[in-house]
Amino acid sequence: MVDVDGVVVVPPPGGWSATMEADLGLAPATLQARFFAPHWNDIVLGRAGLHERLAPVLAEIAPHLSSARLCAYWFEKDARLDHRLLDDLAAIRAAGTQVHLATVQEPLRAEHLWTTLGLREHFDAMHYAADLGAKKSDPAFYAAVEARTGFAASELLLIDDTPANLDVARACGWAGVHWTGAAPLPDLLG
Repeated sequence: MVDVDGVVVVPPPGGWSATMEADLGLAPATLQARFFAPHWNDIVLGRAGLHERLAPVLAEIAPHLSSARLCAYWFEKDARLDHRLLDDLAAIRAAGTQVHLATVQEPLRAEHLWTTLGLREHFDAMHYAADLGAKKSDPAFYAAVEARTGFAASELLLIDDTPANLDVARACGWAGVHWTGAAPLPDLLG
């Protein structure tokens, strides 16, 4: 199981919103305070839709900007793939091991990653928070992945850049590898 953001998708310097104010006329801090802080948890857990929550916020803080335009900008800016890692994962997959994504996403970005960025060509399946109703900080995420895949916890390994996620995965019986991007995957897997 491989994380997306910070692992398969490498963030641009300063994050996807680094040039958003210059490009779209919306300050990242305003978007964080008015949209992400109050609404993101419900969206990423599948309890609310992205556009359903984003459109009214933008109408107040950036009426010149539609939720579709902002999301297109976000998804495009946050889409740089780590091709070295994908090549290493392809070798593992070619040897007969299934490789899945395990990520905290809402449905629209999950679809964008899977289809538009073509991650479906590199992975056997994607398991994401909004679809499972739990984030990787919750043991329910790992239980749901086990139920969906039929793999026992002892057969699963999470590659993630967030140590806290790895702690939860390990507490659920999974193996874990902390990804920093500094070493090739084969070196980390030993």
